[in-house]
Amino acid sequence: MLVAACTKSSGPKPAELTDFKPKAIAKVAWKSSAGDSGSYVFSPGVWDGDFFVAGYDGRLKRIDAAKGRTRWQTDTKAKLSGGVEAFDGTIVVGSTKGAVLAFDAQGKPKWRAQVSSEVLSAPAISDGIVVVRSGDGRIHGLDAADGNRRWEYIATLPSLLIRTDAGVAIEKGVVYAGLPGGKMIALGLSTGALLWEATVSQPRGETELERVTDVVSVPVVEEGQACAVAFQGRIACFETQRGTLSWARNASGTGGLGVDDRYFYYVDEASHLNAIDRESGASIWKQELLAHRRLGSPAAVSKFVVVGDFEGYLHVFDREDGSIVARLSTDGGPITTAPLPVGQGNVLVQTREGSIYAITIR
Repeated sequence: MLVAACTKSSGPKPAELTDFKPKAIAKVAWKSSAGDSGSYVFSPGVWDGDFFVAGYDGRLKRIDAAKGRTRWQTDTKAKLSGGVEAFDGTIVVGSTKGAVLAFDAQGKPKWRAQVSSEVLSAPAISDGIVVVRSGDGRIHGLDAADGNRRWEYIATLPSLLIRTDAGVAIEKGVVYAGLPGGKMIALGLSTGALLWEATVSQPRGETELERVTDVVSVPVVEEGQACAVAFQGRIACFETQRGTLSWARNASGTGGLGVDDRYFYYVDEASHLNAIDRESGASIWKQELLAHRRLGSPAAVSKFVVVGDFEGYLHVFDREDGSIVARLSTDGGPITTAPLPVGQGNVLVQTREGSIYAITIR
């Protein structure tokens, strides 16, 4: 999440990193590069056993997952701002000027489409439709074969909002998205029709800044529930059929939700890492060791929870009690996007400096 519009550049001093007794090992298997991210957030795409990565300068690469070797690299000839999605042989990225660019599995251009404003998040692909979210609050459905517009959903936005890289989730023909103002919506994938709208969090407070409560996570959709977290608001879960509230609890997230078979994980405004029960929302633990270190989104990997910070450190915690078990330094660039789980105990990490790390945790 890019929160410059809602927070001051100065603030509490980040916690110093302290020594601890490692109980796990985090090791770099290989390293590659995608080009720096500029002021945007990129995450790798995965398809056919390989990784697809991009950077602000327009570079798009296919990387062999086993050794980190570059299979191909292409210049998209655009300043990129969102990506990467890779599915069924189609690789999609978005640009600062609202261009949506699709390539085939060999890096050859397939089509180019135009949406209403810059693309801040990775597109999503399902059932022959590319779903793209633009920075002006619109959600676009494009034909995956040729890029032609199938539908467009226009959300009503509050006057002050968070610039977020949260995209959409697609599950069983339904598109789920969190919106500014604390709303979550479900749209039909084939038509873009609104199926339901629900309230994750209500604005509260006296000032306009205090009333900002945008949903900043991609909804997690599993086992008949869609769940999301809002800034200065709540975490809430809804039944996917009708949008009926299952449970909610007060929380203030600054990025995506990590999830495993038992818990949700989120980072709050103070950069505390929190674990809560998926069934009830009950608090399991809170880890305050990394206070104000501007943590990115967390990810669950095997029996661990991993999260990066503003200095490029990757921190590994025990999912049962939140104790730190390992730490690894990267290139010093912030790690804002969630580490990508790729197999048992393995993650892929992309820093804002553009380095790609394949990391094993044992």
